[in-house]
Formats: sequence, structure tokens, C-alpha cells
Amino acid sequence: MPRTPNTRLTLLMEAGGWGPAQFAAALRGAAAEQGLTLTVHLTTVRRWLEGSQPRPPLPGLILECLSRRLDRCVTAHEAGLTRAPGPLVDPAWEADPMRKLFHLTHAELDPHRRALIGAGVLTATALALPAQDRIPARSVDSARAGRRATASDVEQLRAMASVFAASADQHGGQRMRAALAAYLAHEVTPLLHAPAPDPVHHALLAATARLALLLGSMCADSGHHAPAQHYHQIAARLAADAGDPTTLAIALRTMATHAHDLGQHTPAVLNLAEQADQHARNAPPAVRAYTHIHLAVLSAHHDRHATVAALARAECLHTEADVEPGPFSRYPAGALHYQRAQVLATLKDHTGALSALTTSLRLRTETERLPAALTRARLAETHLRLGHLEPALTHWHALIDIYPTLHSARADQRLTTAVQYLRPHRRHTGVTDLLDRITEVTSPPR
Repeated sequence: MPRTPNTRLTLLMEAGGWGPAQFAAALRGAAAEQGLTLTVHLTTVRRWLEGSQPRPPLPGLILECLSRRLDRCVTAHEAGLTRAPGPLVDPAWEADPMRKLFHLTHAELDPHRRALIGAGVLTATALALPAQDRIPARSVDSARAGRRATASDVEQLRAMASVFAASADQHGGQRMRAALAAYLAHEVTPLLHAPAPDPVHHALLAATARLALLLGSMCADSGHHAPAQHYHQIAARLAADAGDPTTLAIALRTMATHAHDLGQHTPAVLNLAEQADQHARNAPPAVRAYTHIHLAVLSAHHDRHATVAALARAECLHTEADVEPGPFSRYPAGALHYQRAQVLATLKDHTGALSALTTSLRLRTETERLPAALTRARLAETHLRLGHLEPALTHWHALIDIYPTLHSARADQRLTTAVQYLRPHRRHTGVTDLLDRITEVTSPPR
């Protein structure tokens, strides 16, 4: 049967000043940000304009590109994607966070639904906070039923957060993601609906927000950026409901970090970092250093003077921080120097970035196996950018030594990037050996 031309998509592309070739290039760029490789060309776009329907994850990418270009949210209906599946989870800030958490965690335990949610993409329009930068508060459910929740339940949630965080630092987020989702679905969510004194209920909300943050980071480490964004947003909402500005600051900072790592340096992302810093103003020095250093990372794309001031303030705050146990009460020195390197690299001070990364690696503890591996990857890339081939090879070999113990899409991506960096030097014997090792550790078993 003849297809009906998609005039809605044509009009949106024209409004954005895009022809088919330019739109295809924008889609490939947006896909690359999120670790996806797409075969989309001029002829592909022309087929859509003629009426064929793209398959996931393309509908999400199409809407994301058009929304960025037109600086507003473009819906599937508006773009003529009539047979594209709608979002399985409402991305709006106003959506009930507990309902979203219920649906997402149960979807994590269903392979088919997990694949559908994982096929989504990070949405730049959802990074913008509501009007006046206020996180909407959920109305309190007074009809809670079941066994009474107690302070010991809160302590259990906090203890489990430490367990899951330690595992993710050691091995990456892919393996523990389903376990944390199951824990949230079957143990934590019922507690949020249990009768409890208000202080206990608020503490449960805050502890759940931190577990949701960890699950979001595990999803991001698995290369599934849409559910990661949902979990981070849920965490911010739950922290706001709990009246916990410190956890809210950590959640907003995590959202900004996730977007930055995917190449988003827009004013909306900078605003997330600024709001995180504002909410952390009465937090312990470790949390204030944590939010302030990322404010420096994002400011480096906008204002050099503000960047230098934010960096100095973060370093000063870190010297005031007490060394406390727990993933949400301490900020490791190795992480601070890693982000300092990000700031310096953005400011084109690659020698300074190399020094900061070297310090970061030296300060990594045995429990920070994944962060240390990612630091080595950045060290290798920075060395090669400065023309230091031999030290770069040393760090990449060290990364490969530890790689089999990691289950992380970020580690996978760093090895893919290593191959791209090394191709111009492939006639060098040491490079050939390294490329052979990369092929060996990344090839699927026969």
C-alpha cells in the first residue's frame, strides 16, 4: 500500500533549518553521545519523510534532536511518529515519583520491558528544572497501611546503600543493577507505604532517594541513559518530599554529571549544577566540595573566571571535610582530582590535567577499582595527546589487566576510544601488541 508522506516531520525539519543530510548527521551525533552507533543517512531520512516509521531507539533520538534544535519539547504525535511507542514512564517533573519508582523497578526485572526502557535516550528538555527552580512536592499519602516502619528500617536502607555502592565501585554497575532494582521493588517500596511517624517516613524517603541515585548511576554505567535519568529525577523528587536539601543537592549534581558525561554543557545543565550548589549551602564540607567541583567542571565551558573561583573554593572545602564512612558522606580525594583534571582539560591545560590525573590515580584506594581503571584510561589518552606514547601504553595495559573483573559500559567505551587513539600509531610494535590484547579481552567467547 502507498505510504502517507510525513508532512509533520517535514515541517519540523524546515523550522529547524535542516535538510535530510543535516538531520541524519544530527541524529548520528546525538546517538554517539549516548554510546549508540547508528546507520542513518540522507536516504534513511527521506524514507521517513515518505511515510515509513523508524524503529526504537530512533523515535526517541528524532524527538530529542528536534527538541534541542527548536528549544522546546517535541512530541511523537507532533513529529508524525504515529506508530512510535510512547514513553513507558512519564518524564515530567510533576509525575508521582513513587509511582515511577514502582513501574521502573518492576520493569527492571522483566527482560522485555527492561529492553524497551533501556532503548530510550537521555532527554535534554527534562534537564530543565520547573519554574523558579522549585522541585514540586508530592502530596503526603495519609492512608498508609501495613506493618509499622521504624528507625531500624531506615538504618537497614542506609547500610544496603553502602553495600551496593561498594560493589559498583569494585566491579561496575551492570551486575548489581537487577539486585538493587529487586531490593527497591520488593523491600523498600512497601516501606514507603507503611504507617510511620513523620520523621521516620521522611528518613525512609531520603534513604530511598539515595538508593534510587545508586540505581540510576548503575544504569548509566550500563549504557542505559533514559532509565538513569528517570532514577535521578525520582531521587530529586523523593529528597524534596523528605525535606532533605543535602540529598537533593547530591541528586541534582548527579543529574548534571550524567548529562555532562554525555556531552551536554548547556545552560540547563549548568543551572542544575548551580542549584545543586545552592541546596548544599548548609551541607557538610564534603558534600559542598562535591557540588562545587562540578560547578567548576561545567563553568569551564562558559566562564573561565567563575571556573577558577569555583575550583579554588572546592579544594578549600575538601580540606575542611571530615573523613566519614559511607557513599553519601565522604568525597574521595581521588575523585576531586579527577574532576580537577576535567576542568583543566576543558581550559586546554593538558599538562595540568595530566598532573591532576596522576594525583587522582595515586589517591585511589583498593575499593575504587572502577574509578581507578577509568582514571588510567584518561591518563593514557592525555599522555598520547601530549605525544607520550610509552606512558600511554603502560596505562592502557594496566587497564586491560583489570578489565575482565569489570562489568561497565564506561570501561567498554574507554577501550573503544583507545583503539581510535591508537590507529594512527598501529605500525609501532608496542601498539600492535596492545591492540591485540584489546581484541582478545573484548571479543565474545566462542
